[in-house]
Amino acid sequence: MSNNKFDIFLPETVDFLEQLIRFPSLGGQEEDVIRFMFKAFRPLADEVTLVPLSDDLLNDPEYSSPIPDIKYNGRHYLRLKINGTGSGQSIIFNAHADVVPASAKDRDQFIPYQKNDAVYGRGACDDKGQIATFYLLLKIIKEKGLKFEGDIIFHIVVEEENGGNGTLAAIRSGDKADAVIVLESSSLKIFSSVRGAVWFKVTCFGESGHSGFSGKSASALKIAVKVMQILENYHKKLLSESKGIPLFDEFENPMPITFGKLHAGNWPASTPNKAVLEGVLGLLPNKTRFEVMQEMEAEIRQQGNEQLRDNFKLEFTYRHDAHTLNVNHPLVTVLSEACSQAGIEPQTSAMVASCDSWFYSKLLNIPSVVFGPGDLIDAHSSQEHIEVEQIQLAAKILLNFLNSWCNDI
Repeated sequence: MSNNKFDIFLPETVDFLEQLIRFPSLGGQEEDVIRFMFKAFRPLADEVTLVPLSDDLLNDPEYSSPIPDIKYNGRHYLRLKINGTGSGQSIIFNAHADVVPASAKDRDQFIPYQKNDAVYGRGACDDKGQIATFYLLLKIIKEKGLKFEGDIIFHIVVEEENGGNGTLAAIRSGDKADAVIVLESSSLKIFSSVRGAVWFKVTCFGESGHSGFSGKSASALKIAVKVMQILENYHKKLLSESKGIPLFDEFENPMPITFGKLHAGNWPASTPNKAVLEGVLGLLPNKTRFEVMQEMEAEIRQQGNEQLRDNFKLEFTYRHDAHTLNVNHPLVTVLSEACSQAGIEPQTSAMVASCDSWFYSKLLNIPSVVFGPGDLIDAHSSQEHIEVEQIQLAAKILLNFLNSWCNDI
């Protein structure tokens, strides 16, 4: 197929991406951008559906809850479908519409701009550039009148950044397929292995008191610092136990621990009686999320002093398992060939971040990989951007993939 159509629709795709970026679609605030996309995608697929969410999602055992008091009634995720004409293999594509808060910089990151053939703005590569890839792909399919023997389903979801609750709703809907490609920034590499993660919250309790009376109080802040030390040591142990796993071993620390928040006290000269520590710990396929959660609790109890052991509460707000797919699986090999056909040397690697692919892989047992334009290192930054050429290349690769995967050839 000529590349001319990709070129013709590229300016329209860039405009679509810039419109997406203008929506400040933080977790729980995605409804406006979802409805905008519903109108934009309606002419491009056989089925375009606003799928309602429900507060019943709050009771799902896999629900993640780092955002307090969030609600779901009246909200939606977007489902698209191109109906297959025969018995070809089916595919689900996934991308998310939510973004993290803007960085603390002067410029409004929800006002997109272009520089050096790239689009800048919050969500440009995480993950609205991926949705723009869908848009370009569907424009080409519609323009060419292409038909596929297998079904093609798109889940454009909410709340990936705070644990994947939109994808959780999507997998509970009953959609199934022969494979899944989750679009995240991979620099067009195929991530056939994806690490997991647990987000933790440790509440430490002490006894408040005046700074002039040493020994009469117990600082919850100091207890929290001790917890940090214990978890750092546990991470070192876990990292040592997680060596020798293909694809992950090319990274020095593929499963880091990050302490992101610590809140304690309200006066410099008083010991706080409560401190709340929050962070995230990565994990690889040699451990399940439940094993890591149990080991974290055990380490704090065993390594802490009596004051700490009796005065903390450990909670987990986000729990993802790691998953792997053999590099010789047809999903990987067909996608690799699609890269070669587009003039890109295929590369297979591991993703050292967590994303929604685990829902399909581990909970539905569907072969899943992560793939997409953009570089993960730019995500969540004040200079977040995506190269327009990568969006075009990704759309070409996905069309090549569909021509092989969904057609019985």
